[in-house]
Amino acid sequence: MAKRNYPKNPLHPRYWLTWLAIGALHLTAWLPWPLKIALGKGIGYLALLVARERRHFTEVNVRLCFPEKTPQEQQQMVRDIFLANGIGTLEIATGLVRDVSFLKDRITFTCREHLDKALAQGKGAIILGIHFSVMDLGGALHGLFYKVDAIYKPHKNPVFDRFILKGRQKHFDQMIDRHDLKGLVRRVRQGHAAWYSPDQDFGRKVSVFAPFFGVQAASITMTSRMARMTGAPVLPLRIHRNPDNRTYTLEYLPPLENFPSGDDVVDATLVNQVIEQLIRVHPEQYMWMHRRFKTRPDPADPGVY
Repeated sequence: MAKRNYPKNPLHPRYWLTWLAIGALHLTAWLPWPLKIALGKGIGYLALLVARERRHFTEVNVRLCFPEKTPQEQQQMVRDIFLANGIGTLEIATGLVRDVSFLKDRITFTCREHLDKALAQGKGAIILGIHFSVMDLGGALHGLFYKVDAIYKPHKNPVFDRFILKGRQKHFDQMIDRHDLKGLVRRVRQGHAAWYSPDQDFGRKVSVFAPFFGVQAASITMTSRMARMTGAPVLPLRIHRNPDNRTYTLEYLPPLENFPSGDDVVDATLVNQVIEQLIRVHPEQYMWMHRRFKTRPDPADPGVY
C-alpha cells in the first residue's frame, strides 16, 4: 500500500502495532549482550520454523549458489543463515536506538587507507556495501570512524519510516532517497563518500545479466553509472560479525580497477565477483532470504522460486 494511504495522525489505531514494535526494539537494544545474542538466535530459529516462504527462498538460493555442498550441508547453512539474521534483528535495534560508541573497542577496522586516499583526492567515493545481516549495525559502527552519506529506501509506514530515519541519521552524514540520483551525484562530486548496495534484483529495466555464484542474475547498472557521472572510485567494504558473536571486522578492499569500463555487462560482472568474494568469508551472514534470481534472462524461462 502506498505511503499516502496511511493515516496522518501518528496515534491512529492503525499504528498501535507499529508503536509496539518500536517499543520492543527500544527494549531489546538495552539487553545484556549475551542475552541479546541468545534472543537473536531464538528469533532466527522461530523464523526458520514459521517463515516458510523466506525459508524456501533461502533454500533455493543456497542450492543454486553452493552446488558443491551436500544436501545436509546446505540445510545446515540454511539454519545458520536464519540464526545469523535473527541476531541481526537485535543488532538493528542496537544501531537504531543506541549510541554505539560502547562497541568501539570491539571493532577491528583494516585497510582504511583506501578510503582515506580516495577522500584526500577530493573526488568523493562510492562505498560498495553489501546486505549482510550485520549491515545496519555495521553502518553505525562505520559511523564511529567516518560520517558518510547513505542511500535510503523510505518505508511505506510513515511512523516506522520516521523511527528508522532518525536512528540512521545519528550515524550517517546525510540520508539520500534512492530516487534522488541528482542529489547523490552532487554530494559525491562535492567530495563526500556515499554508501550504496547494488546486490539485489531490481528488475529487468535497470539491469543487465551477469554471473553471481555461477548463476545469471539481474544486476543493476547504477554502480558503473554513478562512477561514470562522478569520477569517484568504487570501494568494496566488508563487514562481518566474528565467530565470538561480540566483536566485528570492517575492511576496505582496494578500489575497483578499470571501472567503469564502458561495458555494463563487464562492469556488473566485476561488481558481482567482488560481492561474491566478500560473501564467501562468512556466507551465512548474507541475507539470502530475498529472491536474488527472480528475474530470469529469458522472460519465458520458468522462475526458480
